[in-house]
Amino acid sequence: MSKPLSLFFSTLAIAFMSAMAVSISHSGWFVLLFGLLSLFTIGAGFIVRARLRRRNQG
Repeated sequence: MSKPLSLFFSTLAIAFMSAMAVSISHSGWFVLLFGLLSLFTIGAGFIVRARLRRRNQG
């Protein structure tokens, strides 16, 4: 995975985690939403990395 692409996924995940930390005092639903979005972003980063690695090997 290229450095800009990995920087994008990590920055987006950290932004969602920060939003989750801020929303703890406001609403539990926002915490759940931002938690799921951060997990989805981290998982999407792993999926993209695996697909790019598989494409480069073949």
